[in-house]
Amino acid sequence: MSTFGLYLHIPFCVKKCNYCDFLSFPAKEALKDEYVKALAMEMQLWKDKVSNDAVDTIFIGGGTPSLLTERQFDVLQNEMVKSFHLSDKMEYTIECNPGTVDAEKLKNYKKAGVNRISFGLQSTISSELACLGRIHSYDDFLVSFHQARECGFANINVDLMSAIPEQTVAGYEQTLTRVCELAPEHISSYSLILEEGTPFYEKYGECPPVSEEEDRQMYELTKERLSDFGYHRYEISNYAKEGKECDHNKKYWKRFPYLGLGLGASSCMENVRFSNERNFKTYGQKIKNGKLPVVEKEELTKEDCMAEFMYLGLRMMEGVSKKMFYQNFLVPMETYYQSSLEKCIREGLIKENGDRYCLTDFGIDVSNRVFAEFI
Repeated sequence: MSTFGLYLHIPFCVKKCNYCDFLSFPAKEALKDEYVKALAMEMQLWKDKVSNDAVDTIFIGGGTPSLLTERQFDVLQNEMVKSFHLSDKMEYTIECNPGTVDAEKLKNYKKAGVNRISFGLQSTISSELACLGRIHSYDDFLVSFHQARECGFANINVDLMSAIPEQTVAGYEQTLTRVCELAPEHISSYSLILEEGTPFYEKYGECPPVSEEEDRQMYELTKERLSDFGYHRYEISNYAKEGKECDHNKKYWKRFPYLGLGLGASSCMENVRFSNERNFKTYGQKIKNGKLPVVEKEELTKEDCMAEFMYLGLRMMEGVSKKMFYQNFLVPMETYYQSSLEKCIREGLIKENGDRYCLTDFGIDVSNRVFAEFI
């Protein structure tokens, strides 16, 4: 039986953060009920189409999925059980924002089979959280984190952010150390990107939030501090304790099948990329009419698939396998990408390691330049 990852998008949030360009918005309970019902119906529409396959990872993201009530979560959970074959050894993640989850919700997640919690902390410093427009405090996070531990969750991710306006290297170091001392199994660390259309872009678009030198110092500090605390870097922005890498996210980088359900969700199944309707009303109406809410669909060519294999796979520290490339595409990687590989090796961007090519430290620093070679 083939497997795929399942992503459910929950677009609701208490208030949109200043840096956020994801599809998310505040909503009242009636609207959340309407959405949950539509999402459950979307699962039903997919039931027969994937009846021969099993779900081996689930990721409920957003938005803020932990804003759903226990009743709303249970509606989705019950429908997943009815509509899909769920693997016994499944990684099951839900994103939670501190201050929107409590012990009862966490117990309910645990009962449903959730075995991985992802907390969107970003910073432990109040002024930085306020700058980002986050609604929680560091103390809120600590309460939620310890509640998750008390409920038996042994796999927790914490999201962190650097290059926040007015952030100092010392402040970021404090955040890193505080979080590492809590020993979550996984840490994601991203440098703030100014996305057009966000409040940050309007306010800081004319100049960088922090200097390039400070940004670089924070980047180096992330690698050093997390390594000191026993985390290994397995993807450009992701670090994990041994055996705790995020299996669901690895599907994206390894081009394994995944099905995204919900408003604006993206999927890739059988080398076809497609995404859902982003308009709430239209999304719900299509589902009520018994139609999948897909609005964009692209059948990937062999060349598209080879390019994705390279630039997505190179995001991971293990790099890309020559053997797997040949098995997938029946052409040697070094034949098809000879000039690109030679150029990247010559410029010190990638290195050969047995069956694999992977980014060098310099290549990681300028990864977009490397990826462009294979697009």
